[in-house]
Amino acid sequence: MSEPMSMRRWESAVEQQIRDGMARGEFADLPGKGRPIENLGADHDEDWWLKAKLRAERLSYLPPTIRIRKELEEAREAMLATTNESVVRRIVDDINVKIRDINRRGAEGPPSTVMVLDPDAEVARWRAARAG
Repeated sequence: MSEPMSMRRWESAVEQQIRDGMARGEFADLPGKGRPIENLGADHDEDWWLKAKLRAERLSYLPPTIRIRKELEEAREAMLATTNESVVRRIVDDINVKIRDINRRGAEGPPSTVMVLDPDAEVARWRAARAG
């Protein structure tokens, strides 16, 4: 059934092309057909596609000064998980190189408040955790 001419006159060229494509069945087999549209009620975020891609690829972007805090936390977890003092010292050396680099460069993001680790203090903490 066709619409009255007065209604079609107000239709934009794009809407007309969509309507014509629908009539030809060009939208019949699109991915996601029959599933609800996600995030319909969510606030508009211009970077939604980027965030969705990062989630799908299991990636993240943190400014270097925040990322180093996360890496320090992971380093401390790795130290607690190891059974070898030389591995603890190597982990401390590796994270200290990264901390010095961030602190020296003055990277983007909030200022870095992370200080280099004292290898002997970290080994003592590791020993205490293993003993307790």
